[in-house]
Amino acid sequence: MKRKNIARLLLFSLTPLIIMLACSAPAFASGDVAGAITSTWTAAQAQIRSVVDNVVFPVLDMILAVLFFVKTGSAYFEYRKHGQFEFTAPAILFACLLFTLLAPKFIWTII
Repeated sequence: MKRKNIARLLLFSLTPLIIMLACSAPAFASGDVAGAITSTWTAAQAQIRSVVDNVVFPVLDMILAVLFFVKTGSAYFEYRKHGQFEFTAPAILFACLLFTLLAPKFIWTII
């Protein structure tokens, strides 16, 4: 019984290692990799910027605005119930909302 457990343990331990070694292959790059990445970025920069400015940031703004108003409302109801206003979560959400509203103005100068 003990020998069977040891064999099973070895099988389960070595199987992922064998699969990993069988599926891995070295990738050798020849040429100017940094130049290829730079040229790809400059070619796609306008498209990426357009999608991020017109899709990603508005979606994030909407999600953060909804979360901010929901959290502010729940904090108000907690204030009415307990008499203590917890402003940390609404303040963090408001700061994130301001950041995502203003990010398209300055994010591309950083990148």
